[in-house]
Amino acid sequence: MTNGRLRLLPILLLGLLLTGCALLETLESDRSSGADNDESRIAAGLREALRVGTERTVERTNQTDGYLGNELIRIALPDQLQSAQSQLRRIGMSRQVDELEVAMNRAAELAAAEAVEVFGGSISRMRPADVYAVFNGGPDAATQYLQADSEETLRERYRPIVASRLETVQGYDLYREIASNWNRIPLVQPLEVDLDRYVTERALDGLFTVLAEEEQRIREDPVARTTAILRDVFGG
Repeated sequence: MTNGRLRLLPILLLGLLLTGCALLETLESDRSSGADNDESRIAAGLREALRVGTERTVERTNQTDGYLGNELIRIALPDQLQSAQSQLRRIGMSRQVDELEVAMNRAAELAAAEAVEVFGGSISRMRPADVYAVFNGGPDAATQYLQADSEETLRERYRPIVASRLETVQGYDLYREIASNWNRIPLVQPLEVDLDRYVTERALDGLFTVLAEEEQRIREDPVARTTAILRDVFGG
C-alpha cells in the first residue's frame, strides 16, 4: 500500500504542476488581452481627439474673419511695412495699407481648407510610439506632432493658393503701389517683401496656434469632449 502511494506521488505532483502552468498561462493571456484593449482604446481616443481638434481648427480659420477677426492670429503687415506705416499714412496711403492687410488675411482664410486632408494623412500615419508620446505629453503634444509631420506639406499647398488669392484681391497691386510711393521718398530703405511667402508663414503660425487651443480644450474641458470615446479616454 505504501509503495502504491509512493508511485502515485510523482503523478499527482506532475498534475499539479501542469494545472499551475495552465493557470499562469490563462492569467498572462488575460493580462495581455487587457493591455491590448487599453492600448487600442487609447489609440482610438487619441486619433478621435486629433480628428475633432483639426476639424474645429479648420472650421475656425477657413471662414470670413477667421484670421482677420481673431487678434491672436490676425496677420499684421510685414515688419518693413509696420515701421513705415505712419509715414505711408502721412503720404496718403492709408487705404492701400488697410486693404493690403485685409487681402493678406483673406488669403490665409482661403488656404486653411487645405489642412483637412493634410492633417488626416498625418493622423493615419501615427505609430504606437507616436500615440503614447502624444497621449502622455504636454498640453500641446498633439499639435507638436502634427506640426512636425505636416507643416512642410501644408507650406507647399498653401503658397500657391495664397499667391492666387493675393492676385485675385489685388494684394500684389496694393503692395506694388505702396512700395513705389515709399521708394520715391529720399534716403529711405527700399521695401522688399516676399509677400506670398510672408503670408504663408503667418497663416501656418495661426493655424497651429488655433490647433493648440483646441487640443488644450479637449484635454482640460469636459464640455469639449463631444464624443463617447473622448469622454472615455480623456475623462479620467
